[in-house]
Amino acid sequence: MRSMLQASGVALLVGLCSTSIAFAAAGVATGDTSKKRIALTDGFSSNSWEQSAWNAWKAVASRAVKDGVIGEQKIITGNDDPAQQITQMQNLILEGYDAIVVDAASPTALNGTIKEACDAGIVVVIYDSLATEPCAIKVNVDYKDYGVQETHYMAQALGEKGNFLEIRGVAGSEVDIDISAGINETLKQYPNMHKVGTVYGNWDGTIAQRQVATVLPTLPQIDGVLTQGGDGYGSLQAFKAAGRKIPTIIMGNRQDELAVWKEMRDKDGYKTFSISSAPGMSTIAFWTAQQILAGKKVPNTFYVPLLAIRENTLDSWLAATPVGTAASPQYTLKDTVELIDDNLAGVKPKDLPQPKLPQ
Repeated sequence: MRSMLQASGVALLVGLCSTSIAFAAAGVATGDTSKKRIALTDGFSSNSWEQSAWNAWKAVASRAVKDGVIGEQKIITGNDDPAQQITQMQNLILEGYDAIVVDAASPTALNGTIKEACDAGIVVVIYDSLATEPCAIKVNVDYKDYGVQETHYMAQALGEKGNFLEIRGVAGSEVDIDISAGINETLKQYPNMHKVGTVYGNWDGTIAQRQVATVLPTLPQIDGVLTQGGDGYGSLQAFKAAGRKIPTIIMGNRQDELAVWKEMRDKDGYKTFSISSAPGMSTIAFWTAQQILAGKKVPNTFYVPLLAIRENTLDSWLAATPVGTAASPQYTLKDTVELIDDNLAGVKPKDLPQPKLPQ
């Protein structure tokens, strides 16, 4: 439905730029950003979702530098450590970056440093795992709805009864808090569904496998596993290793999860559902920062839709998702501006772009 930004489109943007800022309420802002510097600090470790987000950022931001849309880009990654990310942000402030994009390791710990950046005139855009500091622009996903959707699916799959295990993400992150809240609030509608265990998988298959394997001997029969992404494949391997029946496991759009789902579906009709935010939203955050610097009006918070993969779209998304990555649309400047304008107008954002299949 949408394609990657073509070089001609970038050239047009550069050609329209002038030394004065062109404030734009709708459409692409054309103020000159050719000397601006934009950096990303990601507070999380290298799971497949984060790796996909970094790859998307590098491809788009590096191309923007090459084409003269901005002057410099940088990406710094963390290790699930808010203190480390605070140091990263402080260094970027001292280096004089014009915009800092943040995937926040904590909803509150970074607030002081974010405010410091805003006070210094730096544009701060937060995506995925948010922080609560009001001065930052927030590219948000309704992660609570993530938990709601997977819990409703699980209830339908299990006939509204049974035991399930909840695998959470990185403790203390806003994403983990919101997904778990969606799960537990929705469970109130299903009194015969019982959560019999909880582990933290850090959105990482290896960690999830180890944590599930540790707790399984203490648990009764498990009929379903509610997850947060990146933990479906690992939890499945833990059940296999324990010689236990494979329950209905919600997948999180990672390539290994989609591949094992397809394998099991083709072999014996295994049914499940996969959902996640799209890691390509890192590029939405990039273009948002660039557009603010160019003079575009942007809401303080705007929303990117979740990506749900069902049985009828499994094959196409799997074919479009390289090994070691997570499924994601390819977002362009045009996509980002349309998303911003839809949010400004109070219009429900358009569907996510469809997968671009390999040639």
